[in-house]
Amino acid sequence: MPRIPIGDAVESGIQFLLDRLGGLFDVVSAALTRLVDTVYAILVAPHPLLLIAVLSAVAWFAGRRLPLVVFTVLAFLLVASMQLWVQTMQTLAVVIVAAVIAVAIGVPLGVWAASSGRASVITRPVLDFMQTLPVFVYLIPAVFLFGIGVVPGVVATTVFAVPPAVRLTELGIRQVDSEVVEAAVAFGSRPRQVLREVQLPLALPSIMAGVNQVIMMALSMVVIAGMVGAQGLGAVVVQGITQLDIGSGFEGGLAVVILAIYLDRVTAALGSGGFKRRRAQGGGTVDLALPKQVADVS
Repeated sequence: MPRIPIGDAVESGIQFLLDRLGGLFDVVSAALTRLVDTVYAILVAPHPLLLIAVLSAVAWFAGRRLPLVVFTVLAFLLVASMQLWVQTMQTLAVVIVAAVIAVAIGVPLGVWAASSGRASVITRPVLDFMQTLPVFVYLIPAVFLFGIGVVPGVVATTVFAVPPAVRLTELGIRQVDSEVVEAAVAFGSRPRQVLREVQLPLALPSIMAGVNQVIMMALSMVVIAGMVGAQGLGAVVVQGITQLDIGSGFEGGLAVVILAIYLDRVTAALGSGGFKRRRAQGGGTVDLALPKQVADVS
């Protein structure tokens, strides 16, 4: 059977992009580097104890659960005691930047897919391909286009984390009760008003579940990105593997687990507990989403 040179075509395409758009990639690389450095500077500016207090306050605001606050305090004190505070903040900075970009891309795509059957058909195989492609493969074109360092890690992490945001946004909007949407339209709401005031608020739990998955996938990819020069806990784990330093590798992995549990619990609480409390305070399930005239009828 003759060989189909798919790899050669991909390599030629990447080389074409470098030849034609090399300046653009340099600009993107500089912007991402500045953004990550800014977020990192904000995270390391306060004393670790002060930032732990802030993280604990966020945990309390998200879930109103004392065990989560206690875990936050003890877990991040453990991270600081292992002398991994700087690396943890480097990883957190990359996760924040990559997750924000992935959500900013994924949520609009999910809205588009939910509002258009053709768009849904187009995006579904693309998302399937993105989710099944081995994570290491994302790093290859990113390294060729942006070089070694934190930028290919951010780019690969962002691309890897986009699919859940698209899928769960589309799912949440499609699951909104059609009668509620029809009622809003009947009272004169324009399509954008229906989307902004009805569909998105009612789809918020699903969208927040997508945000949760984006953050988890970004965190898993950031560790792998340590293999291409990205700083943070991924570099600590990679160094532990290459130098057969079991203790250092285990400590880096434990810090990753702590960060993952914190981000997972906080985002999950924001998407479920906080939303339910707002619904309860509003006195119903429709008041928060429908335009005023529809809510009054409901």
